[in-house]
Amino acid sequence: MRQRGVVIWLTGLSGSGKSTIAVELEHALLDNGYNAFILDGDNIRHGLNKDLGFSPADRTENIRRIGEVAKLFCDANIITIAAFISPYKADRDRARGLLKELEFIEVHVKCPVAVCEERDPKGLYKKAKAGEVPEFTGISAPYEEPLTPELTLDTSKLSVEDSVITILSFLEEKGYVRF
Repeated sequence: MRQRGVVIWLTGLSGSGKSTIAVELEHALLDNGYNAFILDGDNIRHGLNKDLGFSPADRTENIRRIGEVAKLFCDANIITIAAFISPYKADRDRARGLLKELEFIEVHVKCPVAVCEERDPKGLYKKAKAGEVPEFTGISAPYEEPLTPELTLDTSKLSVEDSVITILSFLEEKGYVRF
């Protein structure tokens, strides 16, 4: 294979752009002949983790399971894009600890809550503020920003395209891909 496995862990608030960036990043990698796969709430919460809610304990277990799956993909030399709020630093650190050095790239998809609210197509922020959605990260539940991520993308300033280019450049600089 012309690639080695790596986990690109996109973390940030709901509406920050994680899933949008993940989809475009996956397309860019696939279009250039790389094996890539997205793990996100849609393909994890409806299957593997459908038994979990959003309590702090369930969020921790959700990320633990995702970390284990991401490790399996990485071991198979897949470029794995994990797009999850993953609000707790300890949980992200635990996922990182499953992998070898340089196999985990934490990307903080940073965006102010106000901008995330403006982008919110499902109206979750409005529901959370009305008390209809308990344990909503950034409103009624905490989000612990990464202290030393490999990359920070401020999506209130960067376009999706520029965000993807930033990640691809990082991957190329570190020898994961060649364009």
